[in-house]
Amino acid sequence: MKKLSLKLGIIFFITLFCIETFMMLFLHLSLTNSRVDEELTNLQTTGNSHRKILEQNFEKETLSHIVLMESRDNTDVVITDRAGKILATSSQHLDIKAYLQKLGASVPYDGRVLENNWQDEKYIATVSPIQKQQKTIGYVFMFQNTDSIHALMERLNKHFLIVGLVSGLVTIVVIIVLSRKLARPLIEMKEATLKMSNGDFTVDLSTNGQDELSDLANAIQLLSDDLNHLREERKEFLSSIAHELRTPITFIKGYTDILYKRDLSERDRQKYLRIIIEETNRLSRLIKELFDLAKMDENAFVINKECLHLDDFVASIEAKLRPAFHEKHIDLFVQCEAGLTLLADTIRLEQIILNLLNNALTYCSSGDSTFLQVERNNDCVSIIIKDTGKGIPQKDLPYIFERFYRVDKSRTRANGGLGLGLAIVKELVQAHGGEITVVSEENKGTTFKLLFKE
Repeated sequence: MKKLSLKLGIIFFITLFCIETFMMLFLHLSLTNSRVDEELTNLQTTGNSHRKILEQNFEKETLSHIVLMESRDNTDVVITDRAGKILATSSQHLDIKAYLQKLGASVPYDGRVLENNWQDEKYIATVSPIQKQQKTIGYVFMFQNTDSIHALMERLNKHFLIVGLVSGLVTIVVIIVLSRKLARPLIEMKEATLKMSNGDFTVDLSTNGQDELSDLANAIQLLSDDLNHLREERKEFLSSIAHELRTPITFIKGYTDILYKRDLSERDRQKYLRIIIEETNRLSRLIKELFDLAKMDENAFVINKECLHLDDFVASIEAKLRPAFHEKHIDLFVQCEAGLTLLADTIRLEQIILNLLNNALTYCSSGDSTFLQVERNNDCVSIIIKDTGKGIPQKDLPYIFERFYRVDKSRTRANGGLGLGLAIVKELVQAHGGEITVVSEENKGTTFKLLFKE
C-alpha cells in the first residue's frame, strides 16, 4: 500500500504544488504592481494638486507652504523653474540632476512618471508642469522613498509564506487521505485476484459506489462468482460422469461374470444378456451425448442447413413416435401450417423435437396429452411442444438446461434420463440461431417453445 500511496501522493503533490506556486506568484506580482501603481497615482495626484496652487500664486510664501506640508509626510517635493533651478525643496539631500535629464522636450500637463523602479532605485518619482498662459514656468517633482514599499513587500512576502506553508500542509494531509482512499480498494482488488489465482473464489468486494473503481470491483466480483459457479459445475459434472459411467459398467461386468462362471438356464441367459445390451446402449448413448457436447464447446459442431418442408418433416416424426405414445395411452396431437419451410439441419432439428417429445412421453401418465404445434409467428417459425404431465417445480426451472441436472433424481434411472438431453437441445437451438423458452407448472404440464427465423 505504501508504494501505491507514495506514487499517488507524489503525483498529486507535484500537480497541486505547481498550481499553487503559479497562483501565488501571479497573485503576488499582481498585488505588488497594483500597490506600486497606486503609490505612483497618489504621488502624481499630489503633484498635480500642488501645481494648481502654484499656478494661482507662484510666490515665495506659497512655495514655503507647500514644502512645509510635504516635510510632515513620507513624501518629498522639489519645485524648480523652467531651467531646472531649484526654487524650493522639502529635502536638502535630494539630487534631482538625473531626474531632470529624464524630463525630455515636453511634459504632459497631467504630468508623468519619472521613476517607477522601486526594487533598484531609492525613490519613485513623478513630475507635473506649472503653466501660466499656456507656457511652462516650472516643475513640481514629487518623490517617495522606496523603503516603505520594500517594508510593505516584506510584510506581504511573510503573509504569502505563511499562507503557502498552511496550504502546503493542508494539501499534504488531503493527498494522504485521498491516496489512501484510492489505494485501499485497489489493494483489496489485488488481494482478491491473488486469491482467485490460488483457486479461492470466496471474494467479497465492496461494490456500492458509482465510480470507475466500483465498476472494476463489480467486474472482479462477477468474475469470481462465475468462476466459483464454474468450479462447482465442473465438480458436479465430473461426479455425474463418474456415476453415469460406473453404473452401466458395473452392470455389464457383474452380469458378464455371472454368464461366464455359472451354468444358467436359457431364460436367465437371455434376461442377463438383455440387461447387458440395455446398459451397453445406455453407455453408448452417454458417450455420444458427451461427444456432441464436447464438439459444441469447441465450436466444432457443424450445422448443415437446407430448406426443410415442415409439414412432411412433422408427419415423419409423428409416424415414429405415435406407437410409443399409444402404448402408454397418451394422446399425441400434431398440427402444422401447410406450406411452412425452414432453413435448418434436418437431423439436428429432428434430434431437438424427438428429445422434447421423449421428455413429454417420460413424464406423462396414462390419459395425459401431448401437443406438437408448428406455426408462423411474424417473421419466425414457432414450434410448440406442450404436455399435461407432472410438470417441473418452479425452483428447478432455471437449471433444467444445465448438464446432468435432473428434476426427479429418484426416477432418473428408471426413465433412462442422463441429464444431458435438454442441455443438448439448447445448444442445438442456439446453433440454428433460434431460442428456446419453457413454462411449467407442477401437476399441470410443461410447454417448450422454439423460435427460428425463416
